[in-house]
Amino acid sequence: MHRLKDAEEKVVGYKQALKAIERGRAQLVFLADNAPENLRVSILEMCQNRGVAIVEVASMTDLGKACGIQVDASVAAILNPHHHNS
Repeated sequence: MHRLKDAEEKVVGYKQALKAIERGRAQLVFLADNAPENLRVSILEMCQNRGVAIVEVASMTDLGKACGIQVDASVAAILNPHHHNS
């Protein structure tokens, strides 16, 4: 999770991560084991379909801390800094 802390570009939260995966911007996705099952399933399926690697994290609290926020996070993604939207 050190990569997440040090990432130049990242998004935190389900909606932002899903957008990044859909747009091909997500390089690596972190998913909390205790995130709601419906969120986990949709993120896992999207990542599998798009070929994005997933790192399982023990809890939403741990993921929030790794993102540098004071609240829990179900999912976060490191973005590919070389990808530009046209």
